[in-house]
Amino acid sequence: MFAQPVDMRKIKESMRASWMAGDFGVVAKTIAGGAEQFVGRLPITPGMRLLDVACGTGNTAIPAARLGAVVTGVDIAPNLLAQGRERAAAEGLEVSFDEGDAEQLPYDDGSFDAVVTMFGAMFAPRYKLVAAEMARVLKSGGLLAMANWNPESFSGQMFRLGSNYVAPPPGIAPPVMWGDEATVRERLEPHFSEIRTELIPIDFDMATNAAGAVAFFRKYFGPTQMAFSRLDEDGQTAFALDLEALWAGANVAEDKENRVLIRNKYLQVTAVRS
Repeated sequence: MFAQPVDMRKIKESMRASWMAGDFGVVAKTIAGGAEQFVGRLPITPGMRLLDVACGTGNTAIPAARLGAVVTGVDIAPNLLAQGRERAAAEGLEVSFDEGDAEQLPYDDGSFDAVVTMFGAMFAPRYKLVAAEMARVLKSGGLLAMANWNPESFSGQMFRLGSNYVAPPPGIAPPVMWGDEATVRERLEPHFSEIRTELIPIDFDMATNAAGAVAFFRKYFGPTQMAFSRLDEDGQTAFALDLEALWAGANVAEDKENRVLIRNKYLQVTAVRS
C-alpha cells in the first residue's frame, strides 16, 4: 500500500489557523522575561540588521530593537503581527512586522546580519527548507540564534501528550527535534559553522493551580485550543485530565492550590553563516 501524499497547503492552512486561534499574546507574556534574557546573551549591536523568524507578538524583536538593532519580524499569523506593531509603537520603537512563511522568507539573499527565532521557526513543518532559508537571508559570517523547546523538557512532554490525542501530519518531524543537540547540528551543518548549543532554564510561573494552567492554555494557546476542537467530548475530557496530571506532577510550587511553578528548559543554539 502506498502512503498518501502530504498536502502541504492544508498543513500550512491548519498551522496558520492554530496560531491565530486563542490569543498567543497572553501566553507570550508568561515567557517575556526569558525572551529578554535570550536576546541579552546575543552580541546585538546598534545598526545591526536583524530578522526575527516566526516572531509572534515581538517577544524577541522588541528587546532587540531596544538594543539599537534594525529589526524585522516575520510571522504567518497577522493577528500576532498586529499585536507586535502595537507593542513596538507603545515603546516608540521602529520594528517592521511582515506576514510571511519561515520556509519561504520574503527577503533577498544576504539581507541580514543576524537571524533569531525563539519557539518559532521550530514549528514550520519542513526543517530542511527552514535551515536553508535562514541561511539564505543571512550574510556570510552572520549570526543565527535559536531557542527551541527540548524533547525532554516539560514543553516537550506536553507536545508528546498532545500528539497521542491528535496525530501530527504523516512524514512531518516533531518540532521539538529542533531542541535535540545532535539533530540541530545535523540540520545546520550544511549551511553554518561554529555551532554551539546550551540548555537554558526557563520557568512557567503562574498564579493558579494545575487545572487552571490547563484551562489557561486551552483558552489562549492556539495549538492546544485547536487540538481540543478536534476531539469528541470524551476525548476532550481525557486529554484535559492527562494534561492536568502532567502539570500537577511537574509543579514544584509550595502552594500548589494557588501557584504553578514548572522548571522548563530549552536548547539555545548559535551558529555562524558559512
